[in-house]
Amino acid sequence: MSAKEGRKVSMKCKKCGCDTLIKNGDWYKCANCGAEIFDTEVQLGSIKSPTKEVENIDKNINTNLDGAESKNIKEHNKENGQKKSRIHETVEFFIPIVAAVIIAVILKTVVFANAVVPTGSMKNTIEENDRIIASRLEYINHDPERYDVVIFDYPDNEEQCFVKRVIGLPGEKVEIVNGIVYVTQTNGEKIQLDDSFVTNCEPLGDFGPFEVPKDCYFMLGDNRNNSWDSRFWDNKYVHKKKIQGQVKFKYSPNFSIIK
Repeated sequence: MSAKEGRKVSMKCKKCGCDTLIKNGDWYKCANCGAEIFDTEVQLGSIKSPTKEVENIDKNINTNLDGAESKNIKEHNKENGQKKSRIHETVEFFIPIVAAVIIAVILKTVVFANAVVPTGSMKNTIEENDRIIASRLEYINHDPERYDVVIFDYPDNEEQCFVKRVIGLPGEKVEIVNGIVYVTQTNGEKIQLDDSFVTNCEPLGDFGPFEVPKDCYFMLGDNRNNSWDSRFWDNKYVHKKKIQGQVKFKYSPNFSIIK
């Protein structure tokens, strides 16, 4: 209950039980014992009770705190978004590079063999410092054939790669007389091999006979008088597993198909 200032109102005093209180500003005064009671009711005008003021202050504080917290959350989310965006951009930048490297490694180790020939042992088919490409897939479905030019692990030191021409096949006997190569095939027939690809010089020397083991091959260079090949190695034969691939072409400094 409320009343205008200076007016008596009918309320009971909590101290003496008198039902006559006199309104005086924000306070009520008991007409009997003089006890004063603070007015906690909301006024119709601009004056609010201290209780309501405290409630409003708490509400404002909470609102400000909530606003500050919301702002901090937004800033935190924005910062995280920027970090994620930078990470996303970095990942997008490196994905094509990584993919290209993986593809290159797969091509090099599974599909192609790339090499630089440092000597002239295969002249005139392959010159010194020619860059060549060999197919690693060539011998998946069939064995190397005579006259194929191949890259293989050098039998006396498998950390090195050599490039030579296949001359003797598994089970055959190879013999060189006055620089001319003869092969006794597995059917017993003896043939003289084609030497049209040999460097323009007269091949010299007598070598052999060499009996080619199972799954192995006898190799010679096209530059017959200047080639370190099966004739001179300690381990004279190349096992099929050590053949990396058949040379298909050279691409630098000039391009040409290898036959």
